Amino acid sequence: MNVAFLIVCLYIVLLFAISYYAKRRSAGSATNYVLAGRKLTTPLITVSIVGLAVGGASTIGVAEQAYKVGLSAGWYTTAWGIGAIVMGLLVAKKYRELNITTIPELLGRYYDKKGMIAGIACQIIVQLVVMSLQYIAGGSILCALMPEVFTLTTGMLTSAAVFIGITSIGGMWSASLSNLLNVSLKYIGIILATIVGVSQIGGLNKLQLQLPQNVPYMDFFDGVGITGIITWIVVLVTVNLSLQSIIQISLGAKDVRTAQRGFIIGGLMMLPIGFVSALMGVMAKAMFPDVSPALALPKAIMSLDPILAGITLAALWAADVSTACNLLLSSATLFSQDIYKKFVNPNVSEQNFLRITKGAVVLLGLLTLTLAMTISGIISTLMIGLSLMAAFSVIVLFTLFAPRFCRKNSAFNTIITGVVVLVLWQTVPAVRILPHVIYLEWLACLGTFFLTYALDRESIAVVEEECA
Repeated sequence: MNVAFLIVCLYIVLLFAISYYAKRRSAGSATNYVLAGRKLTTPLITVSIVGLAVGGASTIGVAEQAYKVGLSAGWYTTAWGIGAIVMGLLVAKKYRELNITTIPELLGRYYDKKGMIAGIACQIIVQLVVMSLQYIAGGSILCALMPEVFTLTTGMLTSAAVFIGITSIGGMWSASLSNLLNVSLKYIGIILATIVGVSQIGGLNKLQLQLPQNVPYMDFFDGVGITGIITWIVVLVTVNLSLQSIIQISLGAKDVRTAQRGFIIGGLMMLPIGFVSALMGVMAKAMFPDVSPALALPKAIMSLDPILAGITLAALWAADVSTACNLLLSSATLFSQDIYKKFVNPNVSEQNFLRITKGAVVLLGLLTLTLAMTISGIISTLMIGLSLMAAFSVIVLFTLFAPRFCRKNSAFNTIITGVVVLVLWQTVPAVRILPHVIYLEWLACLGTFFLTYALDRESIAVVEEECA
């Protein structure tokens, strides 16, 4: 009997049970479905942002990198936590007061139509790329840890069925309530597996003795290096300020203080878990020093007690599920709210709009599954793709805090600049004069924003007046 497989099956059953319970809360209106009726409490906001951030890259990805460079890989998840805290302290209140549903809705309210259209396109593309990664990660987890049950393809198909199913059934309520299970499972599973694994080796001192001495495996900074750590923090603070899936969580809060508390507590919860995942990768290096990083972690997990191995497997997959559901829902919201309702059928009834949103969840889920099966290299370009959020962060920060510098063409010009910089960075090596594209994105987008302010005289409406 495959204990790990039975535990994963039980986990899937629980997820769908939660989703069907959530279905009753999400019924009746699109606001209930995409924003949980703006009734999410602090615990639900907390687990939602932790669930979104602590996904495959923050667990398996960190552990695999730690296998090569050591504990400093844990700064990736810590950078996510810092980004969430900055979001809670700086802009969660402003977003909540605007009473919007999407980032492009903000662009459409204050800027011209072409700026809003550019915003819709970029937000959807970035989220679909990140979403595709979740299918690859989910399939890889199931295939690597249960090769007798799953191939990569069947693992991806199983992941897709769960991602699409629970999101389409209950929307934001489903994603939030299921994250109570997902976050609990991933923290318990990863922490227990790491503690037991290190204990089997004989403790941290013996672990260090079994590691190669030419790599600073137990150092919190060397390995990735200060420059790499700062780059992660800059990228992920940028993402937290303007990515739709993150903003949508804050907009679902029942009030401003709930949104702020949820993001700050969630950010604090993320700070240590990356280093636990990194320690798991270092443990795998000591146990299996001569295999590829992708194989070392599964081998280390499956060497544990079968029940603990099954819980850890479910925990790693839970990390993927929690990220995927929020990304899928926010992408569907962008389509239904900012494309269908704005340009196809502005007078759509509430019930039909809800059906369109649910249909978008299914269709976009299938589209991203197709992308995941046909496009390679998504993981290596993830951080570069997320750098495009610098353009949105510049627009959002000026709109919320310094609207007198904003002009009707500012959004379009800044987004197009962000796209051009990203394309040039990928195709013209001579422009790579900075350590990472995120720095060039911020400089170019800020420069474009101020240049538009100097040359364009058509101001936007003042945000504070709209909120009053």
